[in-house]
Amino acid sequence: MTFNNLFFKASIATEAAAVACADWIGKGDNNGADQAAVNAMRKALRTLPIDGEVVIGEGERDKAPMLYIGEKINGGDLPVDIAIDPLEGTNLCANGVGNAITVMAIGQKNTLLKAPDVYMNKIAIGISSDKKIIDINASIKDNVQSLAKFKKCAQSELKAVVLKRKRHSYIIAELRQLGVRVQLIDDGDILGVIATTTSEADLYMGIGGAPEGVLAAAALKCLGGQMQCKLIFEHEKQIQRAVIMGIKEPSTVYHINDMVKGDVVFCATGVTDGILLRGVKKSPQSIDTHSFITSYSLQKNSQLITSHHYNKVLK
Repeated sequence: MTFNNLFFKASIATEAAAVACADWIGKGDNNGADQAAVNAMRKALRTLPIDGEVVIGEGERDKAPMLYIGEKINGGDLPVDIAIDPLEGTNLCANGVGNAITVMAIGQKNTLLKAPDVYMNKIAIGISSDKKIIDINASIKDNVQSLAKFKKCAQSELKAVVLKRKRHSYIIAELRQLGVRVQLIDDGDILGVIATTTSEADLYMGIGGAPEGVLAAAALKCLGGQMQCKLIFEHEKQIQRAVIMGIKEPSTVYHINDMVKGDVVFCATGVTDGILLRGVKKSPQSIDTHSFITSYSLQKNSQLITSHHYNKVLK
């Protein structure tokens, strides 16, 4: 079993999680949907031929039965790191809103950043270039001007994705003052980052979860782009825990290759209809899922996959 073979197998786990939480769409139960996704993803992961460790997960070991950080997944002998979000957008799923997905990245052993569950400041663009276009330590104005200059367009032609949060009110206001169109999203900043690689957006800015930052970096490494992130610590205990996890310098600026140091496979499956993926579709005979899968070393093989799961198999 080689690492590249995972390209054809990884979506088994995200598809299983999407199918499991589909019955919870619109029922207003975040925890129920999340738990269904976790249980299904764990079961499916154990069928993969990997000797893996969860480095980005649902929480700590004492919060089991979530897929916790440090959990071992032993279905084979290929050593890997696993980053997962069994249901990215629990609120979206619970409220029947679009863009809920299940997400996973599998990296070569000791290559994925073990990010603590804290906030992370992020800026990302879907442009592959040796030239440094964005700088997380620069002003919003400087980043917008740099991006517009590189793309040879007016600032008013740029579109930025930002999470709709009070903490981002100043970002939203300044972007609009600069003429940039702003698309606000309720949740799901992984898709927000991926959107910069399509015609949906040019820029992603704002503060979200650090685990989601690593997953987004995995996708962007495969698809091409630039991303910079900084961890945000609210108190000393968070810093101490980060040090235990291997974070040597709290103020470090992380680039894509700092968060994903080796080859990686990224996959996501739609739960509800969204900008990238269709949601789970059920009929009396089958359940259809729509997934996106990509790999750093197999970039030309990035695929959108529709899978048909027959009810007899699912039972």
